[in-house]
Amino acid sequence: MGDEPATSASLLIRIRDRNDHAAWSRFVDVYQPLIHGFARKHGLQEADAADLTQEVLRAVARSAGRFDYDPRRGTFRGWLFTVVRNKLRNFLESQRRQVQGSGDTGVQQSLNEQPTPIDGPEEEWDRAYERRLFTWAAEQVRTSVQGATWQAFWQTAVEGKSGQEVAHVLGISVASVYLAKSRVMARLKEQIRQLQGE
Repeated sequence: MGDEPATSASLLIRIRDRNDHAAWSRFVDVYQPLIHGFARKHGLQEADAADLTQEVLRAVARSAGRFDYDPRRGTFRGWLFTVVRNKLRNFLESQRRQVQGSGDTGVQQSLNEQPTPIDGPEEEWDRAYERRLFTWAAEQVRTSVQGATWQAFWQTAVEGKSGQEVAHVLGISVASVYLAKSRVMARLKEQIRQLQGE
């Protein structure tokens, strides 16, 4: 998939036009789950995460008209991370100023059970971005290949099963399993390349 997945410059140019619904649809399709997931992972409840996601998307929409993409100044993903991080910080600060109590002793236990992130927020954001790109590409490709082809790919590449095991389950040759895996991987990479360089 490449070392530094990037948002395509053409998509960033297209979203300058608020009436380019196809561009905005693609942008939201890729980035909304990423933003929402980041907010949820940082402790926001579902409704708050949805609100924060909408706030970020509104900020992008307001800035898109004057956004002059220059890769030498940094990635769009980095800029978007800064927007998300600042909106999240502002939200959490406003929550801290309000006295809140749930009366539920299970809340503290639930918070204590949350895993502590090993990496910093930027590394976490980058990994979430790459996972989102894969998920988005997989949604596009899965509907365009036969079920056995997708299963051969999924079971070997994602679930880590051996080619021989998958061939036996699907009733095809081992060579067919690896050919299917290779073809799906190529299509996934192509989908991501198209998104990044439309």
